Amino acid sequence: MTISFNHTIVAAEDKQHSAYFLTWLFGLPDPVPAGHFLAVQLEHGVTLDFAEPPPGAEIAPQHYAFLVSEDDFDAIHGRIVERGIEHWADPRQSAHGINHNDGGRGTYFLDPSGHYLEIITRPYGSGR
Repeated sequence: MTISFNHTIVAAEDKQHSAYFLTWLFGLPDPVPAGHFLAVQLEHGVTLDFAEPPPGAEIAPQHYAFLVSEDDFDAIHGRIVERGIEHWADPRQSAHGINHNDGGRGTYFLDPSGHYLEIITRPYGSGR
């Protein structure tokens, strides 16, 4: 199959704030302008293109999950803790901290526009 994911648009109250939050948190290069979007480059040519909706439009929270290495998890989680960002072991936000699903680690937190972000070190269903 020759289908691969290329990009998605992420609605943000302030595209600069949200895009730079993600690049800071994940240790990525600064976002780059792409038309009226601000693009954050991920692996395999994928970009998250941040855009501000029209005035008065509500932003519906979305969920974005990122598969990261153990070392990247440590670095990202360290920045989450350092900045005092609330994070949870489950998507229902009923338990703070880190989960150990599928023999890895994961945590959930919110971005500046209220999107649900998740970092995991093992894909779901890959349990040992």
